[in-house]
Amino acid sequence: MEKYQSYALRNFREIPQVMEHLTEEEQFDIEVVGHVLPFKTNNYVVDQLINWNHYQTDPIFILTFPQKHMLKPAHYREMAEALRSDASKAELKMIANKIRIELNPHPAGQLEKNVPEFEGARLTGIQHKYRETMLFFPSQGQTCHAYCTFCFRWPQFVGLNDLKFAMRDTEYMVKYLRANPHISDVLFTGGDPMIMKTKVFSTYINALLDANLPHLKTIRIGSKALGYWPQRFTKDEDADELLRLFEKAVKKGVHLAFMAHFNHPRELRTAEVKLAAERILNTGAVIRTQSPVMRNINDNSDAWALMWQRQVEMGMTPYYFFLARDTGAQHFFAVTLENAWQIYRNAYQRVSGLARTARGPSMSAGPGKIQILGISEIMGEKVFVLSFLQGRNPDWVGRPFHAEYNPGAIWLNDLRPAFGKEKFFFEKEYPLTRKPAPLEVE
Repeated sequence: MEKYQSYALRNFREIPQVMEHLTEEEQFDIEVVGHVLPFKTNNYVVDQLINWNHYQTDPIFILTFPQKHMLKPAHYREMAEALRSDASKAELKMIANKIRIELNPHPAGQLEKNVPEFEGARLTGIQHKYRETMLFFPSQGQTCHAYCTFCFRWPQFVGLNDLKFAMRDTEYMVKYLRANPHISDVLFTGGDPMIMKTKVFSTYINALLDANLPHLKTIRIGSKALGYWPQRFTKDEDADELLRLFEKAVKKGVHLAFMAHFNHPRELRTAEVKLAAERILNTGAVIRTQSPVMRNINDNSDAWALMWQRQVEMGMTPYYFFLARDTGAQHFFAVTLENAWQIYRNAYQRVSGLARTARGPSMSAGPGKIQILGISEIMGEKVFVLSFLQGRNPDWVGRPFHAEYNPGAIWLNDLRPAFGKEKFFFEKEYPLTRKPAPLEVE
């Protein structure tokens, strides 16, 4: 059985390829950035996905290994100086946490607006932003097989417990669902639920199945495991048990959707991931795929067209084309809204109808998931045409609206309403805090 080997900041220099290829300066950069943003990878990613002969521009290397410019210059200097001066662990932690708070650790109102109160308590392991969908964060699933450097859930991994979502109590999960019969979908997320042993994960799934909730139609599992450790479904000691759990849910009449995160077509090329996808699909579950578009990793239509086409060939359904969220290293990864739309449109044109199922480009912003439909000229004014794919208020969904054309915009709060209006229509309920100046981009 293939052994899983994990690498983190404490032991990344044990990776043979790191010692063979990376300069001392590059290793120090990983140490500096890794003290602020989380770092974790494993032997599958290192040995099978990264092209070490061209690691400096390799998309999977950039996706998993911290890079110097993922911190803004002032933040980098502050941490680098502390490390060079042999600051204590307590001092390094204090500096790291100060920087982290400045990186917008919980964008889109996740902490303030998405956590429900129930029976006099805040359910810190639940988010309920959209009427039909509840997110559940099992406490044992708040890590991953490897961390994506763009991850908007990075606060889950850095020891800031006040910023962490997690919950063990299945009873409260079921009671909250009973009290909210409009919820049809439960999404297990994290971290990565597939980091858990099957015997642990099954306690959550069985709690839902045994509750016999007539309004529960779909269980979703948000996971990067297919890309980072497909052996979870093929060779791990409890892989067969996990697939039997999937089959049990499907036979119970629940739609089981495996929400797979793939960021680059290279993640789809190994024999292991193809077998893992086949085994999941054989349980009756479906696999839907999603990723943000990211500078330095997949900001070209070739990558997306190839990725969508391969996914369809493997029986998966492309689902979402996101933009990098306004947190962490957004300045390093973000592409402009216009560029994202062009990449999406060009890739969309190059695949058949079966691969044209990915919705986007989509911003998961405070008021909801907002899609960039395109750029148009209306009454002599160049504008962005936008629409809600999901909204805090369901009445917002599918309602087109317009923003002034801004070629440098990378997020919703870079936009101003078109045609002389002071506010977008949804700002009566959810006012935006707009940026006073363009975001610094390295």
